[in-house]
Amino acid sequence: MGFGTEILFVLMLVLLVLGPKRLHTLLAYVARAKAAFEDASRGLKSQLAAELDDATQNGKTNCSYEAVGDR
Repeated sequence: MGFGTEILFVLMLVLLVLGPKRLHTLLAYVARAKAAFEDASRGLKSQLAAELDDATQNGKTNCSYEAVGDR
């Protein structure tokens, strides 16, 4: 069995177990959860970028870099 055949088998099994109405509800829930996750990810990325830009523009970096051999 190839990978595509296994996916098709799992999808058919899910359809038989859940039925078309509950499968539609499950897919809608998964789509909403995915959209919420992507929105949170975008928000986190933009917040981190804004904090980094603010810190570098104001010279407030508390980072110290050492070479590995300097220890």
